Amino acid sequence: MQIGLFLALFGDRPLVEALDAAQAEGVQAIEIGTGAYPGSPHLDVDLLLSSSAERNRILKAIAHRGLRISALSCHGNPLHPQSKIAKAHHSVFEKTVKLADALGVDVVNGFSGCPGDGPRAMYPNWVTCAWPDEYREMLDWQWNESVLPYWREQAKLLKKHKVRFAVEMHPGFVCYSNDTLLKLRNGVPNGEWIGANFDPSHLWWQGMDPLACARQLGEEGALFHCHAKDAKIDPRNSSLNGNLDAKSYADIPARSWVFRSVGYGHGVDWWKDFVSVLRTVGYDNVLSIEHEDGLMSPIEGLRKAIGTLRQAIISEPAGEMWWARD
Repeated sequence: MQIGLFLALFGDRPLVEALDAAQAEGVQAIEIGTGAYPGSPHLDVDLLLSSSAERNRILKAIAHRGLRISALSCHGNPLHPQSKIAKAHHSVFEKTVKLADALGVDVVNGFSGCPGDGPRAMYPNWVTCAWPDEYREMLDWQWNESVLPYWREQAKLLKKHKVRFAVEMHPGFVCYSNDTLLKLRNGVPNGEWIGANFDPSHLWWQGMDPLACARQLGEEGALFHCHAKDAKIDPRNSSLNGNLDAKSYADIPARSWVFRSVGYGHGVDWWKDFVSVLRTVGYDNVLSIEHEDGLMSPIEGLRKAIGTLRQAIISEPAGEMWWARD
């Protein structure tokens, strides 16, 4: 298991400086954004697609620092009911898949997207309840007329380029849980190219058990990449208001939950269990730190996360144990 970093943490620095910072902190892999919601501060995607020399320059700069690319990320909404946004985010997705192929990266991270309530909608509509009945009717329309047709075509693109798409299960999008992700994966031809970028922080406040979720997805062969990010539920605010919370992330005292650096929502013992579950189902890849902790500076949060993960990662490699050897 390796410790990685979503390089958006150093989005205020040029790529070379961001790579130097990642190397200095001791991470082993990087995840790089290519556009849509997080933007693309480090890569000129069009230039990289057109120039093998530029691709080689980037790859050499990364390898020279003892790093590797675990994934490219394009977190957007290609199903957005406003066509301008949908087309822009789809373009980023398509280019990112092609760039991943050209760079020898086999995983692209992103969101499933979320349509509106019908063909005349202006904004996405995330359905979270079954009644009144029109909500289920809306959900059927979204999946049958928007979600599955779109991803049916994108799965062909993924297969063509031998790149896996790792959906980050996130509220506000149609894939936010195991059953919705597997509904997409199993609902289109070539769905085996669609799986999870597993981020436990999005599951805790929805009332899920990330250990159980990771195990199920691993057993389905759908664990492609993992984010390392924690979450903390505020017992008082949660008891008063539940965990569906639309308050600003900056309003930490009033929120029912907040994102935290690894180890500040759940201790090292939980993260040890998480690593063990991942290895049990065959995932022995990268834990990519994503910093969104409003109570810590970027560097402080990164260092705290690295410290926790180093304690959690088992040094014994997966496979045959010492006591089973000749």
